[in-house]
Amino acid sequence: MSIPPKPDAPATRAEKAEAAAIRRRWVSLAEVVSVAGVAIAALGLWLTWSDRRSEQTEKQAQSITQNRVAARYAIKASAVRNGDLVLDKDERHPLGDLTVTFPAALGVGEQISPTQTISRSWYERALLKATDGGADSETGKLPVLLTVQYWNDDKLHTTSGLYDIVWQTKGRPLLGRELKIEALRLRSPLATKAALEKAWSVDQPVR
Repeated sequence: MSIPPKPDAPATRAEKAEAAAIRRRWVSLAEVVSVAGVAIAALGLWLTWSDRRSEQTEKQAQSITQNRVAARYAIKASAVRNGDLVLDKDERHPLGDLTVTFPAALGVGEQISPTQTISRSWYERALLKATDGGADSETGKLPVLLTVQYWNDDKLHTTSGLYDIVWQTKGRPLLGRELKIEALRLRSPLATKAALEKAWSVDQPVR
């Protein structure tokens, strides 16, 4: 004849219930910690990837900007003894033809120079005529449109702008007035004939 088990005392059942509840809480806390760890790891990976992508994007942008800067040719010129203006050379950019457009009222046709030279002889007589009737010694600006072909990485490019030829006249006994060329200066990157004619209307000698 078997002896039936003794029923748990109320205190024992309460202790077991409390222990079970504690175990459940620890399991739940472990799950939360585990999920949080996974989330933190995922966030760390995302931040690392984001930082690397941002760094790569910044480097690409810098590289593109540097390439664009390197690809540009800035038109500059130096006046030589005979009054011609010769474009400054750029070691990175072999130069092609130079096209010069003068104000229509000056009566000088468009000129193309394979030697990148703005010859004083092209416009000297017309400019002296335009200044007739004034003082022998004058200083002024002759606006011109310049377009230059140049090479960069075996590709042909063009750059244009509105420039001023800075000139000066001086009187000479028995020889008439002399035209001297001082410099070439950028007036505006807006390289249009309308801008050229407007500039001439402002700077043409008034008699």
